[in-house]
Amino acid sequence: MNASFEVFGLSTGIIRSGDPIADRVIAAAKKTCDGFRDGDILVLAETAVATSEGNVIKLSEITPSDHARRLAEKYRIDPAVAEVVLRESDSIVGGIPGFLLCMKSGTLLPNAGVDASNAPAGCVTPLPVNPDESARTIRQAVEQATGSRIGVIIADSRTHAMRLGCSGVAIGCAGIPSVIDDRGRSDLFGRKLEVTKRAVADNIASAAELVMGEADECMPAAVIRGIGLAVSDELIGVESIAADECLFMGVFAKSRR
Repeated sequence: MNASFEVFGLSTGIIRSGDPIADRVIAAAKKTCDGFRDGDILVLAETAVATSEGNVIKLSEITPSDHARRLAEKYRIDPAVAEVVLRESDSIVGGIPGFLLCMKSGTLLPNAGVDASNAPAGCVTPLPVNPDESARTIRQAVEQATGSRIGVIIADSRTHAMRLGCSGVAIGCAGIPSVIDDRGRSDLFGRKLEVTKRAVADNIASAAELVMGEADECMPAAVIRGIGLAVSDELIGVESIAADECLFMGVFAKSRR
């Protein structure tokens, strides 16, 4: 990968249910960075993608279950939100006031990714149903419209264990590797790396978050240019590991026994 690259925030205007998000980012890229070029990486906020796909839930239409009401009382959460989180989760691990800690698709995350930020009043947006497929579809649409070969990342913002604040994490990826395996390479003193893998897509998502923001910027996308990753149709998906292979989850699971 190249030692230097550029990051362009794309101002798309408010994305609403059914809006063709590929068209919006293509128009924004033309204004901001002279359109897409071969090797560009498009990063999109998961809320904008979910909204464009119509995955917006009105809380007034949700009837909380007894389980959701018990969780809502214990963790001081709106019962309707707790119900949506339950439906979106594979399991509930625990929680703190205001948040449930959930397992979803092999990932540990707060509220199963259900978010009221940047959603219409009285609504929440779950994560896209299939983020990797969303990335693939958007990539295909942008490439067909522009003729440029690009990678696409669907990004979420997450907290990390014992750290304050959020950073970007890739939940969907197409056209580029999500992880690069550095095992077998030598360090500065000639020792072979044995376990090091770089979370490339997560790092790119974090770089994009610096210009996309989390508030009213109305900038739910970014173009990363010049990073030098090879683009391939064969690369689809974010690599993950099982819970028992994860240091944090493994220690957490043992402490609960």
